[in-house]
Amino acid sequence: MNEQANKRVTIFDTTLRDGEQAPGCSMTLREKLRVAAALRDLRVDVIEAGFAAASPGDFESVKAIAESVEGPRICSLARCHPGDIERAARALEPAANRRIHVFVATSEIHRKYKLELAKDEIIRSAVDAVRLARESCDDVEFSPEDASRTEPAYLAEVVAAVIEAGAGTVNIPDTVGYTVPTEFAELFRYLREHVPNIDQAILSVHCHNDLGMAVANSLAAVGAGARQVECTINGIGERAGNCSLEEVVMALRTRAEHFGLETGIDSTKLYPTSRLVASITGMHIPRNKAVVGENAFAHEAGIHQHGMLKHASTYEIMRPEDVGLSRSNLVLGKHSGRHAFRERVEQLGFSLEDAELNRAFDAFKQLADRKKELFDSDLEAIIMNAETGSTGPWTIDELHISAGTGTIAAAAVQLSHADGRTIKEAAVGDGPVEAAFTALERATGIDLDLRNFEVRSVSIGEDAQGEVTVTVEYNGQSYRGNGVSTDIVEAAARAYLEVINRVARRTRHDSAEADSVAAKQAATI
Repeated sequence: MNEQANKRVTIFDTTLRDGEQAPGCSMTLREKLRVAAALRDLRVDVIEAGFAAASPGDFESVKAIAESVEGPRICSLARCHPGDIERAARALEPAANRRIHVFVATSEIHRKYKLELAKDEIIRSAVDAVRLARESCDDVEFSPEDASRTEPAYLAEVVAAVIEAGAGTVNIPDTVGYTVPTEFAELFRYLREHVPNIDQAILSVHCHNDLGMAVANSLAAVGAGARQVECTINGIGERAGNCSLEEVVMALRTRAEHFGLETGIDSTKLYPTSRLVASITGMHIPRNKAVVGENAFAHEAGIHQHGMLKHASTYEIMRPEDVGLSRSNLVLGKHSGRHAFRERVEQLGFSLEDAELNRAFDAFKQLADRKKELFDSDLEAIIMNAETGSTGPWTIDELHISAGTGTIAAAAVQLSHADGRTIKEAAVGDGPVEAAFTALERATGIDLDLRNFEVRSVSIGEDAQGEVTVTVEYNGQSYRGNGVSTDIVEAAARAYLEVINRVARRTRHDSAEADSVAAKQAATI
């Protein structure tokens, strides 16, 4: 590896695979394509588009991303099973640059209780899988699942074997977020010293955040020789999440004198990409989230404000502009034109197609008639809704609410369906929100189990937009929905209808898949 290459850290984004596995974070194909395009613009090196063998839907998602996204290497995960590898290879065929990522567990606890396989059987399985993957793809990555709890000597044996079989990248996962930085760095140093052919592959790191150390552990691995980091936007992922892409990238950039390393990421796209993923998944970004949280560049303490007025570097180690956060106070008003609106959207780091821009501009005009003052955060909420807005089948035409102290709340809704139907329903409830939810359920015929209801202010002022996030369960699966409006009840209704639409689309998709499978079986018979 030449000196310049040794200073470059590959950013492997797994938002669409590991990130989407988090409860409630499932995305539609349209949403996955939107995120993949944002990751391309962010200039990530590798996009893990999904687990092609997991389901027909996953296969189609990986294939669609492979067909439409140029630039990054497109990757699919696969177990060390011939069927998985064949499905991954087929899904990735349209991609100009592709990678198959195979994995098998190696720790004693996994060998004993999950796989029930001996050490030599696991090595054989790993080697056979890498060789098979190489037959259809020149770029193969291997991961020994639960590597951080695997005996170092055995792990070194596995790594040497898969490199010999043709793996160009070997990823060392902290699958359950168990390790700590000093221990993890020592494991990477051990592998570099005890794997004779280690120079023939790139060492990668994949950390989970169960103990809150995913970023710290990833950086420790980089310091010990890893040259690929696997991470997700906003750190989303199973359980407590994954290593946060924006945090690890900005740590390498901000502390370049310490690490002496660089990435190819366009950091000015971090904030808009973060907001896009948050909007699609319904996973709010905590205000105090590093790099992209609302408070990341806010200073309230007097001594901090005084220092900032003297020189920004007194209390800011990064500039807001570095991560794509461009703030101003009053930005636009109801007399602002389309050109000014487009210009401000672009200044905020967002790129909208003409149809999306038209929807956003119309929503902006409607909001400007209702609000005295509009802020960047208002525009961001509008943009997110324009980009990820409901694709139906249901839309709200009218919503009427009646509520007051000592009275029973009532709601009446009129919905339109994509097939041309118009439905009217009414309901009562303990409050206006419950009444609206019940009316929506009656109109659509979909009953949901509400698990969580969150409200937050999008901007400031008495007429600020409110954002409602609902988490529900339907048939044992968790769904999230978002809604934004200056009227909280309307925002709640929009969030609830978004979930209903997700359920309706999923039900329709599952039904179509079942019909397709039945037709194929009948044809076979």
